Amino acid sequence: MDNDLYLNPALRTLEGRHASGELMQRAGLAAAAWAGELASGNGPILVVAGPGNNGGDALVAARLLRQRFFDVTVVFAGEASRLPVDAAQAWRDFTAAGGSAVDDIPASGRWSLVIDGLFGIGLARPPDGRHAALIAAINDLAAKGCPVLALDCPSGLDAERGTVLGSAVRASQTLTFIAGKPGLLTADGPDHCGQIRLDRLNLDPPAELPPDGRRVSLAAFAEYLAPRRCNTHKGSFGSVGVIGGAPTMVGAVFLAARAALKLGAGLVYAAPLDTQARSFDPRQPELLLRRPRALLQSPLTALACGPGLGISLEASELMETALTLDLPLLLDADALNLIASEKNLQQTLAERQTPAILTPHPAEAGRLLEVSTAEIQADRLDAAREIASRYQSHVALKGCGTVITACSGEWWINTSGNPGMATAGMGDVLSGLTLALLGQGWPAIPALLAGVHLHGAAADRLAANGIGPVGLTASEVIDAARALFNEWLAGR
Repeated sequence: MDNDLYLNPALRTLEGRHASGELMQRAGLAAAAWAGELASGNGPILVVAGPGNNGGDALVAARLLRQRFFDVTVVFAGEASRLPVDAAQAWRDFTAAGGSAVDDIPASGRWSLVIDGLFGIGLARPPDGRHAALIAAINDLAAKGCPVLALDCPSGLDAERGTVLGSAVRASQTLTFIAGKPGLLTADGPDHCGQIRLDRLNLDPPAELPPDGRRVSLAAFAEYLAPRRCNTHKGSFGSVGVIGGAPTMVGAVFLAARAALKLGAGLVYAAPLDTQARSFDPRQPELLLRRPRALLQSPLTALACGPGLGISLEASELMETALTLDLPLLLDADALNLIASEKNLQQTLAERQTPAILTPHPAEAGRLLEVSTAEIQADRLDAAREIASRYQSHVALKGCGTVITACSGEWWINTSGNPGMATAGMGDVLSGLTLALLGQGWPAIPALLAGVHLHGAAADRLAANGIGPVGLTASEVIDAARALFNEWLAGR
């Protein structure tokens, strides 16, 4: 799948510029080609065709698979007389070639593959009745090990938001057409799409219409991945600080500081609020410790506030000062909770000359927008854009398919990472990785894109090597991120 992502209105614009019947033929051909690869031993294939153009794509694929001598059973969940023009032609072509359809999935069937052509990207309400029952039956087959190929988008999944509309097919593969859709990559999308393949149907969408957003890849920040010159010193790589670590949460500030150190920041200061914290980090003695107020008066090239910060008068006062500093600023965790609860901090943040970076998880995002976590997850892209606009900041809304939004309105979705990252301290490590890049002079958006992508990619490498996903810890990601980042710098 390429990096360009389009919302549904843009996709309709692209489709409207081309002969829709020809596009349906191309989609069916692409579907038949991949289905032929997936069907084990040329075994029987079940095609579930719906009442719209997605069903038309499935009917074209069914006709072509029959021509290749596959045993194809078609369940048609619509009315031929009410099909859209192109889907109606696909139905006539299918039946003229000797094809026929049944009303329900045969109970005795043993399938090597199921093709889901029930609904595409235009679904606006939860499937019900017969359609919901078919989705449940497809998922039952998937649970028993039968591969499922979804056409364009798993039926029941909102292709724009990644949310499930009542119920949705759990596909093992998704063949999406023309361009990428954000909902396949965030929220519930990855759990329902499986492996994603894009077929542009011989179109060139970026040449016709600028993409709405992009998937994060190395290309988004490659120009800043330059090997270090020999004639340098620690002052060449920035001086960064992390403020946080209230009593019982000191580990958070050290995780962030260690991540910043191991991603190359020249000098790293940890400033815990807990006055009982040691005067040095025995595990990472290279870190410099300072009291928070002293750190705010130090010459820094970037600052992070929030890891383990807590909610207190002292924390609020520190935040008030930090927001006025003219330097790259990253805010996470309790720094975000303080902003959400104090109007004066909100105003100061929105009026900063240099936009800050905010890295909320969904609950923190809900507090920032004064809505529930469920409302954030219902439209992650819109929520991230609203936070960026309201607070005039760059935003990384963490979660499955982290959404990154610039205060200018540009947006990206990151696809690296795995469920093993759902554990304490991961956000602190992300803060430290991004902080290190900010401190070394990277602009805010490339630093944020690289930090998020590297964070997930390092966790993926650990999981691939048997370290996780279950039991993966935040501290393990730090060294993996360092190794992978050096590979990127070396061009490997």
